[in-house]
Amino acid sequence: MSDDLSIALRHVRASGFQVGEAWTAAHEIAQAHEGERLFDALHALLHRIEGDDWNAGYWGRRAGTDLKGDGPEAELEALERMAEGEPGASAARRDG
Repeated sequence: MSDDLSIALRHVRASGFQVGEAWTAAHEIAQAHEGERLFDALHALLHRIEGDDWNAGYWGRRAGTDLKGDGPEAELEALERMAEGEPGASAARRDG
């Protein structure tokens, strides 16, 4: 898992799944890595936390993931499992 992704995921946990400083820090990291699958999945989670389901769906489609369903904590755990299962995946840019 990349350092930036690890930091962003810690920010999401620290946010208590609420919009605030930690959420903003995670969002800035996700934006800096736009086009990278796991960061786009993170971006989807962040917008779901924000209550912006349309934007969350957009980022989820870009990431090719559908992690929603059991709430933001379950979505974060699924993203963490994806990150652990795909070494280097966060660094690889997607085509398109």
